[in-house]
Amino acid sequence: MAMSEDALKNALLALYNLTRVSPMSEEEFAEFMAGIITAHIRTATVTVNAGIPVGTPAGPGSTTAPGTGSLT
Repeated sequence: MAMSEDALKNALLALYNLTRVSPMSEEEFAEFMAGIITAHIRTATVTVNAGIPVGTPAGPGSTTAPGTGSLT
């Protein structure tokens, strides 16, 4: 899934609004911000093309098909 700039913006605005209603320490703010950013990054899908050189115990080779994955 593609990362959504709007979703990140909305999460950051929600944090900003929370700080206006319920003040928090710098540490708490940093923890909330880190959680928002981490969650946002984990929505990404990573795609690689075929033909990427790789090394294996059997010798050199290359990827034979596109691959997709996610960040954890």
